[in-house]
Amino acid sequence: MPEHSSTTASCRVNGDRLWSRLMAMAEIGATPLGGCNRQALTDGDLAARRLLSAWAKAAACTVREDSAGNLFVHRAGADDASPVVLTGSHLDTQPTGGKFDGVYGVLAGLEVIESLNDRGVATRHPIELAVWCNEEGCRFPAAMMGSAVWSGRMPLAAAHALTDRAGRSVRQELDRLGIAATAPVVRSRVRAALEVHIEQGPVLEQHGKTIGIVTGVQNMCRYEAVIEGQEAHAGPTPMNLRRDPVRALAQALPAIYAVAAARGPEARLTVGIIETSPGSPNTVPGRVRFTIDVRHPDATEYARLRSEVEACVREALAHHALAGDVRCTWEAPGVVFDAACVGAVRAATAALGYQALDMVSGAGHDSCNVAAVAPTAMIFVPCAGGLSHNEAETASPADLAAGANVLLHAVLALACAA
Repeated sequence: MPEHSSTTASCRVNGDRLWSRLMAMAEIGATPLGGCNRQALTDGDLAARRLLSAWAKAAACTVREDSAGNLFVHRAGADDASPVVLTGSHLDTQPTGGKFDGVYGVLAGLEVIESLNDRGVATRHPIELAVWCNEEGCRFPAAMMGSAVWSGRMPLAAAHALTDRAGRSVRQELDRLGIAATAPVVRSRVRAALEVHIEQGPVLEQHGKTIGIVTGVQNMCRYEAVIEGQEAHAGPTPMNLRRDPVRALAQALPAIYAVAAARGPEARLTVGIIETSPGSPNTVPGRVRFTIDVRHPDATEYARLRSEVEACVREALAHHALAGDVRCTWEAPGVVFDAACVGAVRAATAALGYQALDMVSGAGHDSCNVAAVAPTAMIFVPCAGGLSHNEAETASPADLAAGANVLLHAVLALACAA
């Protein structure tokens, strides 16, 4: 029979096993500077999926994949037809990513399952571990792609049509890797969903707290801006006769950073890609393309910031009489997490005696999409110096175990209840 009592109150994860598996997974796509390059639907991603699947099957779980590239591990419940308690994150990384972003949430979820198995604890509700495909959105330009398809926020055909810079599509790579590209995207009924993650910022470390109780996620979007000029020889062409798109870029950049600064310390603006074409040192470019990532926790300030960024780019185009535009290519509206799920995290944290801080996430996570269709919450643990999306990203084994213990007890509370 399912149990959640004094017999489970003493349950703890095996922190050594969790750390060992994190280090084993980090060998897949390991970079010379100690990080990971395991981008979505690469051979490295496939190897990581296979390793996780082997561990899951050894833990008496079933494994399935869907046509969005998501992978699900299922631990049966006493009432296996009842809604699942869902946890998980992602295995893909940035090109120069770290060992913990995403993968910690996956392996902490597996560790919860293993720890329940070790104690012989049955739960009323089944537990499902999700590995969401292409969360990072760095190879294929749609962050949180797999969870967006699963939640109904992105059509499967649109996801399959996404291409990387080499022109390879998601569908082609699913087929190449033998990942079930025709399997249906099935959304199990979800009682509650929890995701544990490194913070990816410095707040917990600065406050000396072990656990972040995440109450929501800020608003965010990505823009692509294009400025069309005219290619010309860098020597004979006078400056005043050039149609140089870089000059418009030089006007737009300080302007957009200035409007971000005016929106206060919670505003975030990042120019992550700048490309010139044809990319020759002695040719005036004929075209500039750049990206702008915009974020703010307050919906009103976020809307104003977006409007002002767009205006800055278009003013630069008009001032230099150049064609082009700026368009939003992706958006994730702000999320307020479910009160009952947040409460389960809060109760587990208090019962375990960890120091905690309520937080709003500055980064996007698959939980943003999951929250659109199921009660959801998140748990953060510190990462050293707040550093993430970096090969030097690291976190302490003790903090990682603490986050997994909070996840374990919150899952127990949700999965054992009627």
